[in-house]
Amino acid sequence: MTSAPQILRWGHQALEVEVGAGEDGTARLTHIGLPGETRPEPRSRPALPLVEVTAAGHGRAWSGGRLIDTSLGGRLRYRAHRVTRDGDWYVLTVALHDPETGLVAEVTYRSPDGIPVLRGEVTLRNEGQTTLHLESVSSLAMGGLTAQAPAAVDAADLLWAENDWLAECRWQRQPMRLTTPSLSGRVSYGHGKAGFALNGQGTWSSCGRLPMGGLTDRITGRTWVWQIEHNGGGWRWECGERDNAAYAALFGPTDTHHGWRHSLEPGAVFRTVPAALSFSADGGPDAAFAALTRYRRAQRRPHADHRRLPVIFNDYMNCLMGDPTTEKLLPLIDTAAAAGAEYFVIDAGWYDGDDGGWWDSVGAWEPAASRFPGERGIHEVLDRIRERRMVPGLWLEPEVIGVRSPMARSLPDEAFFRRDGARVTEAGRHHLDLRHPAARAHLDQVVDRLVGEWGVGYLKLDHNIDPGSGTSAHPGETPGAGLLGHNRAHLAWLDGVLGRHPDLVVENCSSGGMRWDHALLSRMQLQSTSDQQNLHLYAPIAASAPTAVTPEQGAVWAYPQPEDSLDEVAFTMANALLGRIHLSGRIAELQPEARALVHEAVAAYKTIRADLPHAVPSWPLGLPAWDDPWIALALRTPVTTYLTAWRRLGTDATATLHLPHLRDTSARVDLLYPSVSRVVSAWTPDTAGLSLTLPTAPSAVLLRITPTDPGAL
Repeated sequence: MTSAPQILRWGHQALEVEVGAGEDGTARLTHIGLPGETRPEPRSRPALPLVEVTAAGHGRAWSGGRLIDTSLGGRLRYRAHRVTRDGDWYVLTVALHDPETGLVAEVTYRSPDGIPVLRGEVTLRNEGQTTLHLESVSSLAMGGLTAQAPAAVDAADLLWAENDWLAECRWQRQPMRLTTPSLSGRVSYGHGKAGFALNGQGTWSSCGRLPMGGLTDRITGRTWVWQIEHNGGGWRWECGERDNAAYAALFGPTDTHHGWRHSLEPGAVFRTVPAALSFSADGGPDAAFAALTRYRRAQRRPHADHRRLPVIFNDYMNCLMGDPTTEKLLPLIDTAAAAGAEYFVIDAGWYDGDDGGWWDSVGAWEPAASRFPGERGIHEVLDRIRERRMVPGLWLEPEVIGVRSPMARSLPDEAFFRRDGARVTEAGRHHLDLRHPAARAHLDQVVDRLVGEWGVGYLKLDHNIDPGSGTSAHPGETPGAGLLGHNRAHLAWLDGVLGRHPDLVVENCSSGGMRWDHALLSRMQLQSTSDQQNLHLYAPIAASAPTAVTPEQGAVWAYPQPEDSLDEVAFTMANALLGRIHLSGRIAELQPEARALVHEAVAAYKTIRADLPHAVPSWPLGLPAWDDPWIALALRTPVTTYLTAWRRLGTDATATLHLPHLRDTSARVDLLYPSVSRVVSAWTPDTAGLSLTLPTAPSAVLLRITPTDPGAL
C-alpha cells in the first residue's frame, strides 16, 4: 500500500494506464494508450472517476444550476494502491473509500504482458454500519478515448453488433455525432448522460446485440473495442461526450435497465462482472480485434481442443433435424468417418419417445427406446462411432425442465426460477436455478452418467428459452439480482464439469448465437455461430465470427445438399475453413464430384488447422455487411496469411482486397480450396492490394499468401 499519488502510471510495453488523484483525493482514469504517448497537461485531462456507484438515497443533486455528482461513486476518495504480477498478467488495484458511508471500492485492472487490452473489475465492501442498497456499479469506466477537441469527436465512429437468431454478428458503424451532437451555448450542463447506449435483457446475453462495442477514429485509425464478460442479459454500455472528449462506461445489470438491486449489508462484499477494453494506436478496428483475440486466448481456461481443432460432424443442420434413429445414424456415421470427421455428435431428439413430443418433457435425459430399438439401444450407435475412430457426442439442454418431465415433480420448487413465489414457465418449460444444490446435483448426475458411464466425449449445451427478468428466490431479492446469482452459479457449474472431465469438449449454443459471450467462452471450447440454414446468408456470419470468438472456437455449419451445385458445395464448405468445421447435411446422398469436394475441404482444413490457434483476424474488405456481394476474412500468423473470399451476388466478378500488413512485400498466392476453382489473382505489393476474379456466383475460395522474401516480416 502506498500514499496518494498525483499521477500513477502502470502497465507494460504494449499498454500504459494513467490514474490521477486530485487534491481532494478523487481518483480518475486520465489516460490509456501506448507508453511514451503525448498526452494533455494534467489539469486539462478528461475527468472520469474510476468507478460509478449509485444507491438508493445517494443520487445526484442540482446546485447553482449545475448537476453535482453526490452519488456514492462521486464521493469515493483514494485510499491506497498496489501493483503486482500474476504470471504473465500485470495487476493494478486501486482502493477507494467513502468515509461517510464506509463504502470501500477496489478497482482491479489486469493486462496480459505484450497485449494492449485492459480488463476491469470492481469489488465493493461495506465497512460502515448501515446497509447500502446498490442500484448500479460500473465494471470499467474510461474517459479520454478521443482528444479533448470537438474535431476529434467529430472524427469518431461508433461500432456495435446487431445479433439476431439466424442473423448473428452484424457489425454496424456510424458517426458518433449522430447520437452525440455537438452542443454550444452559454450554459454548460455536463450531465454525463450517454449519447449512445446498448442493453442486454433476459437470460440470453447476446439476444439483439452482442455485449460488445467500440469507437474508432476514421482519420488516424486509433480504435477501442470492448466486451462485457457476462453470461446473462443484464449488461449495459454507454458511449458519449464528457469534458469535450469521448468516454465509455461498461456495466453489468442495473436497476434502471434490468430491475437489479443489491443490498450490501455491513461487512458484505459485492463483485461486478468483468469487462475488457482493447486498444489500437493506428491500426483501426482490425488491430483492436486482433488484440482482443490474443487476450481471449490468454484469459480462457486451457484445453487440448484449442490446439487440436478436430473436425466435428453433427447430425442436425440440413440433415436429420432432430429426428435421429439407429437406422438413420449408422450409415451417416460411416459417411462422416469417410469424409474425415473426428467427432460425431447426435443432436436434439435422441431422448424423444412416443409421448407426444419432447419439447415440454425434457429433463431426465434418457434415450428413447423407440428411436434405438436394438438390444443395446443407443449404445449400438455410440459403439459404431467409436469403431469408426470418432469420439461420440450428444446434445443437451441442461438448464431447462419440461413441465411434463418427471423431474418437474421430483425437484423442489426452490430449484427453479420463481417470481412472486410461483415457478416461471416459458414455452412449456421451467428454468433451473443453479444456485440450488438439488439443481446442480441433478445436472452433475446427468453429465457424469453420459460422460463417465457412456463414454461421451462431447456435449453440445443448448439453451432455447428466455424466461425473462430472472428469479426472486429469496425475500427481498430482485429478479435481476437472482439472475446474476444464477449466471455465476452456471459458470461455477461448468468449471466443476470440466474439472471432473478435463478431456470433455463442450460447445456453447443458444438457438445458435443468442448467448455468445466471453464469460461462457472462457470456459467452453466451441461457440455455435448460428442456426442459419441458407449457405449464402451464412457467409457474413462466418466471416464476422472472429470479432466475437477466437477462430479455433467458432463453429460454422458446412451442410452440402444433393441439390446444390458444385459451386454451392464448395461455398458452404469454405464458410467453415477459417473456423471450426461443423460438417452436416445429407452428405450420404451426394454425387461423387460433390462428395469429393467435401473430402477435399476437410483434407485442406487439416493442413492449416495447426496455424489457426495462433492467427489473428482481419477483414480485407471491411467488416461484412449483411448484403455485401463480396466478403473476405483473413487470418494471419507471423509468416502466413490465410484468406477466404466469397462472391455472393452482383455482376462484378472482380474485387480488390487490402492486406496492409503485407505492404511492400513480395508474396506468393496459392489456391488451397477448391482445386477446381477458376479464380484469378494478382498481388500488388506497393498498395497491398490483392485483385481476385471469381467468374461465377456464388463461389468461394481459400487462399494462402506467403511472403517470398523470408526477411519481409
